[in-house]
Amino acid sequence: MNADRKRLIRLRRLEKIRAIAKQTAALEAAQAESTLSQLKSLSERTRALAADYASRREMADGAALYQVGRFVSGLQAISQTTEGDAQRAQSIADAKQLQLAAAERRRAAIEERATLQERMIAKAGETPALSARRSSGSGSDADPGSGTGLE
Repeated sequence: MNADRKRLIRLRRLEKIRAIAKQTAALEAAQAESTLSQLKSLSERTRALAADYASRREMADGAALYQVGRFVSGLQAISQTTEGDAQRAQSIADAKQLQLAAAERRRAAIEERATLQERMIAKAGETPALSARRSSGSGSDADPGSGTGLE
């Protein structure tokens, strides 16, 4: 096996490795996006629940009002914590998307190099086309039908 073929095999193997790395990056990006979506949803539901309880006015006494106030305060704290978690998840998801794009660029670069190597091997394996040979000598010998008087 010649060096060009060995190089092609190595490039194809590397391309497969890069494809696996891209799949892994895609999976991680999808998981990060899923986590982000869940945190945003949780934050929104918690915020809505806190707003709902805060708008209630039918308390029997001051103790009930105090209890609802503390509950709403706790829900708002949870909502703020969840919002912070969602912001961190957004940063992580963005980073994972960048890693996915980089993995695809690396895979595509190797694929391009392997394709070029295949073309080089195919071109080297082609037999050169034979061109028409010119005869040497005078013009009348080279082309008998040229109208030089030898008709």
